Amino acid sequence: MHGFCLSNGKHGDSFKIDAVIDKAEVNMLVWTVANQKGGVGKTTTAVSLSGLAAEKGKRVLMVDLDPHGSLTSYFGENADTCTESTYTLFEKSKILTPSAVGNVIHRTKYENMDFIPASTALATLERQAIGKDGLGLVVAKTAELISDRYDLMVIDSPPLLGVLMINALAACEQLIIPVQTEFLAIKGLERMVHTLNMLGRSRKKALPYLIVPTMFDRRTQASMASLRQIKNDFSERAWAGKIPVDTRLRDASKAGVPPHLYDPQGRAVTAYRSLLKQFQLNEALPSDATSSFGAAAGA
Repeated sequence: MHGFCLSNGKHGDSFKIDAVIDKAEVNMLVWTVANQKGGVGKTTTAVSLSGLAAEKGKRVLMVDLDPHGSLTSYFGENADTCTESTYTLFEKSKILTPSAVGNVIHRTKYENMDFIPASTALATLERQAIGKDGLGLVVAKTAELISDRYDLMVIDSPPLLGVLMINALAACEQLIIPVQTEFLAIKGLERMVHTLNMLGRSRKKALPYLIVPTMFDRRTQASMASLRQIKNDFSERAWAGKIPVDTRLRDASKAGVPPHLYDPQGRAVTAYRSLLKQFQLNEALPSDATSSFGAAAGA
């Protein structure tokens, strides 16, 4: 098992976290949605893909690792007051059991969609992680313990590079990177790719990832130019499609309803359906789907 060392430039501290797990131990698929820039559509992408997979009969568990708790709020919970959350997994990391994980899973009112909410206490983990080994594998261990209960786990990662994002990356087989089609978001994408290159040196093999252009507005030159830059600079890793600007996504979030149920024929939902097909979830079984991910992501 390899280690991955992060440094905190402000305090000069560093901590080492183990960042590799044998994916053969996990039967369900594990996807992470991440970017080192906020506001690019991570939570919307996580909920949209989860809902569409659930629609196909897949048992989906969403995991909110962001202290801001956007996914948690989406389903009516409050990260400020949530007592059974992803933070609980880290508190009990030395004694995690399937029962302990089950206690933090919350049901939604939508078929095949469960989630583990976030707590604002997650923001304290960075300092707690200094000098400790093993905290980078908490979510991976969680996935292993409940892999027989779900077909797909979708992790909503925070934008900060630290123990939470490393957990999200260490646990997954497929990384999805939403990128808003604007200049500053592309800069965030460059930082994310740099992080993946660092992580790749600590893993047995590179992590497949797919860049997903989001919030595309064909009416603006800036959006058009940014899309071209993404396609040119990351051609082998960029999804051929794009997620358009669609106010119905905001409406769905406000209503707490997965987009595919709120507006089944909407422009953004149609695009997300196409994205899901990229991963061939509808044909692939959990045991053989990993190979299709590599091809889909251009790995």
